[in-house]
Amino acid sequence: MATAAALLAVAAAATVLDGRASVAAPAPSSASAASAAARPGGVRITRFLGEQRLPHMVKFEGTTVGGLSGFDRDPRTGNWYFISDDRWRYDPARFYTGRLEIDPATGAFTGARLTGVTTLRRPDGTPYPGYGKPDSADPETIRLDPRTGRLLWGHEGDRPDAANPDIPISDLAVRWTGRDGRHLGELPVPGNLKLTGTNRGPRRNFGFEGLTFTPHGVAAMVEGPRYEDGEPPTVGHGAVTRLTVWDRRGRVRAQYAYPVDRLPAAPVPPDGAADSGVSEILAVDEHRYLALERSWIQGVDYKVKLYEFDVRGATNVLSRKALPGARYRPVAKRLVADLGRYGSPTQNLEALAWGPRLSSGECTLVVGSDDNFDDREFTQFLAFSARGC
Repeated sequence: MATAAALLAVAAAATVLDGRASVAAPAPSSASAASAAARPGGVRITRFLGEQRLPHMVKFEGTTVGGLSGFDRDPRTGNWYFISDDRWRYDPARFYTGRLEIDPATGAFTGARLTGVTTLRRPDGTPYPGYGKPDSADPETIRLDPRTGRLLWGHEGDRPDAANPDIPISDLAVRWTGRDGRHLGELPVPGNLKLTGTNRGPRRNFGFEGLTFTPHGVAAMVEGPRYEDGEPPTVGHGAVTRLTVWDRRGRVRAQYAYPVDRLPAAPVPPDGAADSGVSEILAVDEHRYLALERSWIQGVDYKVKLYEFDVRGATNVLSRKALPGARYRPVAKRLVADLGRYGSPTQNLEALAWGPRLSSGECTLVVGSDDNFDDREFTQFLAFSARGC
């Protein structure tokens, strides 16, 4: 996600059509409309286990720590992997290893520390260039493959727009890396997610933000709507973005439409900047996922909600060139928690991962923030216990 000061205001209407209807239906403007078909039960938060923070812009092994936009845990070792979205403002694209200490007996969340740092490498072995240069990297999410032990990370990509006409195109990507940072290949990305220099494809800063392994595949979410799929959210309407699903062989299986809520509040002033979309996803099983919907609104600050969504019954929209005017059924979603209740002020929450299972049988869920290297924000970890997972 771009820093708050760089965000631009967005407006206009977006439309989602429901494949169950015989005529076009407007986009859901609230969670209740989007979740009408959601299955009962599901993931529920049972306890807030606590908060830990890292010092702002702390130095670690010659690097500046910040911008932690995604993380994941190795259940075999208990090690965590944290990816930074620093685009060589301070250091090359990289990920950290570390520990988040959660007591499996009590659930007490007692510490957060880093243990290592690794530079991400291009196929030729060199670090990725910095911001505004060809082939630069914007790492936003990272996952550990539980089968192979390799890491998979999401590159949001970059492209020119009206405010940044000289930015070169760097296509969004989902890339394999070794624990030593070596490039090990990447997944094929559908052509409808190719970045362009025109009003086609994903918008700038609306590329891959969410990534997760399912029991039998991989899924990734672009943060917000493609140009062809409508306008970003406003206080008057929601929007729709796309979840892409691959099988274990790396073949694209499907895309599903995910309805994003309208803005929870108007900017101050009314023509101020706002940005809203899906900042991370996490699989519950093959069909159910969690999603962080994160908004930054000028004069209001951050708002973040956690949803569960289910792709069963949703239409595969992979072949749909545009969603407005098309007939399809979006995924069903339901609200799990308003994360603004935990920690104050609400931070730029962009990371989501399962922690260790507790002796009570509860899962643990950890949510983390990207501080944008801004001294008004901080790197925060919020831990919860949950059931239905």
